[in-house]
Amino acid sequence: MALTTKNDAGDDVPLLNLPNVLTIIRLVLVPAFVVLYWVDTPERRWWALAVFVLAALTDKLDGYFARSRSLITDFGKLADSIADKALIIAALVLLSWHGLLWWWVTALFIVRELGITWLKMALKNRKVIAAGWQGKVKMVFQSVGIALVLVPWETIFVNTQGRAHGAWSDVSFVCYTVGWSCIALALVFAFTSAWGYIHEGVRLVRERPER
Repeated sequence: MALTTKNDAGDDVPLLNLPNVLTIIRLVLVPAFVVLYWVDTPERRWWALAVFVLAALTDKLDGYFARSRSLITDFGKLADSIADKALIIAALVLLSWHGLLWWWVTALFIVRELGITWLKMALKNRKVIAAGWQGKVKMVFQSVGIALVLVPWETIFVNTQGRAHGAWSDVSFVCYTVGWSCIALALVFAFTSAWGYIHEGVRLVRERPER
């Protein structure tokens, strides 16, 4: 007998449905990304970028199919959140490891992501807290920023002698700066959305005693 779970309407749906399969694929892509970007070379960065973009696309697709096919489940919400955080944390750590992002930025993101994950797990018997609009905006800025910083711009903007200097190196720096700016905006939304999660968690604890 196939395992089932409940959707938001209370109907039984297969646990192994399309949105959940896409979420599992995203989880599998995380170690693939780490292996590819473990060593920082232009070629590996292109491959890591491709895997990162593919994983980000599965995030959009599983949300679309979950909503359009009434397959939004508590399991899906939790698994989707874990997959997102695993991908983002892996990318941020490796960018910092390779000197492309300040460690303190990565540390703040990790503290926020682990804290919110703990909060969701602690309250899962009361209610699974879905991401609000600020959390979704944060994810967009994070994904775009990480993707832009992953691109080896210095290998694209080169002169006819194959060297990146002068105006070409300036263009590369501008492209990286756009990526860093997106990550900075994501950090702002990370902590404003965290306050929303905390507020909702406090409300649930006060209004709904655990059974």
